[in-house]
Amino acid sequence: MGHCVMKNPAAGGGRWVEVPPERLVSWIIAFAQRHGGAASVTHEAAGAAVTFTAADGATAECHPPFPPALFRAPPAADEMPADAEMPADAEMPADAEVRADAEVRAAAEGLAAHAAADRTVGVLLVRLGGYAVGVFAGSPPRLVTSKTGSRLVHGRSAAGGWSQHRFARRRENQAATALRAAADAAAEVFAQYGPDTLDAVVLGGDKRSAAGLRDDPRLKPYLGRATMRFLTVPDPRLAVLRDIPRAFLAIRIRLTEPESDGPAAR
Repeated sequence: MGHCVMKNPAAGGGRWVEVPPERLVSWIIAFAQRHGGAASVTHEAAGAAVTFTAADGATAECHPPFPPALFRAPPAADEMPADAEMPADAEMPADAEVRADAEVRAAAEGLAAHAAADRTVGVLLVRLGGYAVGVFAGSPPRLVTSKTGSRLVHGRSAAGGWSQHRFARRRENQAATALRAAADAAAEVFAQYGPDTLDAVVLGGDKRSAAGLRDDPRLKPYLGRATMRFLTVPDPRLAVLRDIPRAFLAIRIRLTEPESDGPAAR
């Protein structure tokens, strides 16, 4: 599984960064160090996000996969054991810095553990003319069953008149046949587990094609478990399906940094 960090501009400012679970703790620690140290960690009540704020005001708003991410926060200062050990070189008020660093590390470790937890996840990738369906289980996720396929769907015609209408009807029929094939495959693969066994369903491909499957009664129990994160992928082939855990496990981080900040996050 790849270890790259993906970056994209975020609407409203900042940029989106996608970090795999195994890199999250080191990424967050480096973020805090780069911005003058840790200041605070804020847990969204619904468990959909955890925000790390650094001393210079930079923020890393982390959105884990498969929310809510509910895990025990580190103890507050007045709850810490009186005999808690401090680093030998710590000086007052270094104890506050130590507690802040511990809180940051604990929250990052909790997010990473949540993202990488053992789950059974159904995946349905569909684009016009092609599909890939699979079920992943375990940690790290392993593809345990799958089905892929494709159907011919002609591109749009630039011709006019009667021939254009006839071509459009043929294309619509081809598209409907392709979507039925994708729905049949998804129903067959997911039925081996049932909606109560799948912890979540991840959708991807292109949104228009995926929307064409939502009214299929066989798929409604599974689509009801679909995550909010939609994965835009190229033609759904087996190789793409096998690599998809890298996308659905990533923690999405909205990174906002002061304009005078130094090197970009890595």
